Amino acid sequence: MPTLINQRQLLTDQWVHVDDAAELPALVPVLVSLARWQHDRLLLAARQAPLGVLLSTHHTASDIAEHLHSFGLVTIHFPKFTDGRDYSIARTLRERFGYRGELRAAGNVLRDQLFNMARVGFNAFLLRDGQDVDAALAAFRDFSKAYQVSVERPIPLFRRRAAVSA
Repeated sequence: MPTLINQRQLLTDQWVHVDDAAELPALVPVLVSLARWQHDRLLLAARQAPLGVLLSTHHTASDIAEHLHSFGLVTIHFPKFTDGRDYSIARTLRERFGYRGELRAAGNVLRDQLFNMARVGFNAFLLRDGQDVDAALAAFRDFSKAYQVSVERPIPLFRRRAAVSA
């Protein structure tokens, strides 16, 4: 079973991924594809349980922007570690569209990417079976400071240092 890191803690995943053709379970949080959500939007909105949407690399943040309030979870699937479009989707959801819910990275999520994934706005990470959980948790402490701005720290290091010195 995959391991979930949420807010830098190990948690049990409460969300049930429902395939496009599968029946929706009652009263449990469900994660559906963007295509399923677009097709069954009214049915899904009427449910009395949390709703999450799964985005792929070919989607954009704009695809769900006007309906972000509907989602308790947005999962972005990384098909391979060399594709950076998912980072852009995450940052756009946080900074441009103001999404404050759970933003989860899934798929090809590697230990050495976790620190930077958190910087662009991911707060949850679904690790694959067999990944070293302790090493993944340690990844968030790889660097004590970052010079660049991020979703976590919108003020660059030189400005933070200047404020302390003043």
